Amino acid sequence: MKITYENREFDIQSGTPIGEALKDEIQRSSIKEIIAARYNNLLASLNTPIEEDGTIEFINREDKDGRIIYIRGLLFLMCKAFSEVFPEALLTVNYQVSNAMFGTVDNMEITQEVIQKVKQRMQEIIAKDLPITKVTMTQEEAKIFYEKEATLKGKIQTDIDKDKVSLYYCEDYYNYFFGTMPISSGFAKIYDLVKFRNGFLLKYPSLSEPNCLQPNASTLKLISAMDEYDEINKLLKINTVYRLNKKISEPNGERELILISEALHEKKISEIANKIKERKNIRMVLIAGPSSSGKTTFAQKLGIGLRVNGIKPVTISVDNYFVERQNNPKDENGNYDFECIEAIDVDLLNSQLLDLLHGKEINLPTFDFRTGTKHYNGNTLKLADDEILIIEGIHCLNDKLTNQIPAENKFKVYISDLTVLNIDYYNRISTTDTRLIRRIVRDHNFRGYSAEHTLKTWYSVNRGEQKNIFPYQEEAECMFNSSIVYELAVLKKYAIPLLEEIPRTSREYGEARRLITLLTYFKDMDSSLIPNNSLLREFIGGSIFEK
Repeated sequence: MKITYENREFDIQSGTPIGEALKDEIQRSSIKEIIAARYNNLLASLNTPIEEDGTIEFINREDKDGRIIYIRGLLFLMCKAFSEVFPEALLTVNYQVSNAMFGTVDNMEITQEVIQKVKQRMQEIIAKDLPITKVTMTQEEAKIFYEKEATLKGKIQTDIDKDKVSLYYCEDYYNYFFGTMPISSGFAKIYDLVKFRNGFLLKYPSLSEPNCLQPNASTLKLISAMDEYDEINKLLKINTVYRLNKKISEPNGERELILISEALHEKKISEIANKIKERKNIRMVLIAGPSSSGKTTFAQKLGIGLRVNGIKPVTISVDNYFVERQNNPKDENGNYDFECIEAIDVDLLNSQLLDLLHGKEINLPTFDFRTGTKHYNGNTLKLADDEILIIEGIHCLNDKLTNQIPAENKFKVYISDLTVLNIDYYNRISTTDTRLIRRIVRDHNFRGYSAEHTLKTWYSVNRGEQKNIFPYQEEAECMFNSSIVYELAVLKKYAIPLLEEIPRTSREYGEARRLITLLTYFKDMDSSLIPNNSLLREFIGGSIFEK
């Protein structure tokens, strides 16, 4: 095989594993602690055999994909250690908290002694640098395997239309994990396992600081929002994709899922509207959240909830308050940085907000993005006594945006799709992945963008969120979880055809295949049953709120 690595060509015997074929290059590489590779734009284990011509590059935990593999490997080692120290433990990986994964054990109390024993066993496994191997079976072989083994580890693979079923083995321990795995246990250099609430945190480095563990930021409000949905899903017995698929297959199961999900959203929005009503001095509601959280529909539905309470909402767009283009800051690459707060004319915004709060009439600006300047077209606004401002934007939780407005006049809301559904008890579905799939569908339906374009820009979007939104999420007085337990079962039929259009030559091909594989785990749901005021309509179309 002809393999290109760092602009050099190598002749490799077909079937040779990547790590063995380029062993000398790995030792000489400037990339330290290599954990996996990209082989023809697909993520690949270092044990992957080379079976076609192509290009290879190596990655470590400083790469976003390498970091995910690192985390996945840590989870595998932790599960192995738990199974060996406490064989009867019913372990669940619940959700991510900052740079850590929160887990619980249903049938035992997590004490400091328990944590210490598991952590010690993890260290022993890591020190031995044990091989982690992938074992692939046909569906027929898997059926025989699961008849002999009383286990649910990876069994969901047998319930969908897949030719192969895969499990990862380390010594005699096996488990299913979705995605590429490190090839041996010695990869785990930086991690910690600590007791947290009724469970534990498996901590790992951030992408921005990959060589150390950061103190976990206080995320009590975020955790509370995720706990609420986690408990609801458990009560509904839909905390895994396997259980979701069973519910979808039941008579009227789809209708029940939709009705419960919509009722949950309406209840939370009504609670937020009631809190705003109770605070007599609130004059503006500030809404922020990451991309594809459903902010537009949420703001509309919150407005209805406020009207029911006798309060009339008036919307102001922060997008009309950008500074003049020549004053807009630039990023490290010399490009205009439209996401930093310095790109907003904060002084003008605050001046006009204060005028509104004092009963004055203002002349609203309109920002022309083509020319990079503000215009005044005669649009005026004056707040009546029964009116309240609703302002939505990425900086709305940052007090710098409204620094001249008294805190007692502001009510802040954080919204995000905080996914708490797992593939199984060990494999969680990333909140980021759910938002990305939402955005792929919405970008195609309403902006004419291809899935490839959305994937190319997603890293930049995430970077802006990490800098401008997530650090301020705990400043919110209320959090709204826009997650819908069945949404990927609906988005599946929209997203997969778009992802399949991405050619193999594209850098985004590997990510597209990963998302396609994830979506295949879900049974299809009938989107025609979704009401036209559902938040999900913001992405698939047919919303009553569309202009």
